[in-house]
Amino acid sequence: MKISTTKEKLLNAVVLAERIAGKKESLQILSCILLDVGKDISVRATNLEAGIHVHVGGDVGERGIVAVPANVLSQTLHSINSDKINLKTDSNNLLVEARGTKTLIKSVPHEEFPTLTSVEGGKKGIIISRERLIRGIQSVSYAASASMIRPELGSVFVSLQSGAIICVATDSFRLAEKTIPGGAGKQDVEVLIPLKHATELVYTLEHITGDEVNLYIDDSQIIVHADDVEYVSRVIEGNFPNYKEIIPKIVTSEITVLKSDFTETLRKARVFSGNDQHIGLHVYPKRKIFTATAQSADVGEMSDLIDAAFSGEDVDINFHIGYLADCLSSISSDSITFSFSGVGRPLVIRGVSDSSFMYLVMPLNR
Repeated sequence: MKISTTKEKLLNAVVLAERIAGKKESLQILSCILLDVGKDISVRATNLEAGIHVHVGGDVGERGIVAVPANVLSQTLHSINSDKINLKTDSNNLLVEARGTKTLIKSVPHEEFPTLTSVEGGKKGIIISRERLIRGIQSVSYAASASMIRPELGSVFVSLQSGAIICVATDSFRLAEKTIPGGAGKQDVEVLIPLKHATELVYTLEHITGDEVNLYIDDSQIIVHADDVEYVSRVIEGNFPNYKEIIPKIVTSEITVLKSDFTETLRKARVFSGNDQHIGLHVYPKRKIFTATAQSADVGEMSDLIDAAFSGEDVDINFHIGYLADCLSSISSDSITFSFSGVGRPLVIRGVSDSSFMYLVMPLNR
């Protein structure tokens, strides 16, 4: 193998691949990056649950294939100051040369490297805006469970429907739903992407430049193809909860507030709520009063009046501050609406001018 390319192109590919490669794998090959040089230069990595395949532009002098530890190759490239890099195999190891530096990296038998699924030539997927897909996953992923005890709750649910792609996540205490217009195919498709792979997918999409991506989905995996990058993730076998059933059908009280005002109130409440991080919301529409309260034996207590537009009945209800705050960055509107359905019932939060996002949060039992 013998190739010549730029540090920027190769390092960008290696950084993406290094994140996917296993860190402490029993199989050494899973901690490696595979450089496969044929007509072009290919950088690959996998941890058996997710994989990435990046094409790198450059000059091919001699074809070949080599697998080297991801962290070693990454650190080597980071340390190089020259823009141009030459790589070649030397006694089956990888020799990296640049102006003023020469590094020999011991290789691992590449025959053990797992085969990565690739999109078949000419196969058409579902085209969607890269930025919208990023926004869709980011808008809901924080609501997924950090535990995989129930895999369906530790995943981001992606539903491809006619005219829209819907991303949903829940940990059973709160739920976020984001609707991305356009991009859907002729058939409805639903998949559960494990949270850690959905997070890596977002990172990958943020570090490429194309405006559109192609989604290819089947029963066992999802492939996202964009520019010269293919990201593959296994999907969870199982059923996502029928969350439509828990969305309250009746609203007993509703208020609209400026997002900035509510954000500042939450920031102050964190100080006074102590370790519990509980906040009380008190809505009295007839008296035009909306207050937020928090107290701690160690710090003190607060009660802040917030300007709002009102309708409905009085309600006093408590929530975890973090659950209320997490959704605010996903709302693009300056004003937000809180729809209450009574004590002990979920609160629904939406942006006033953003019907694409919905957030549901359960109250505390006190």
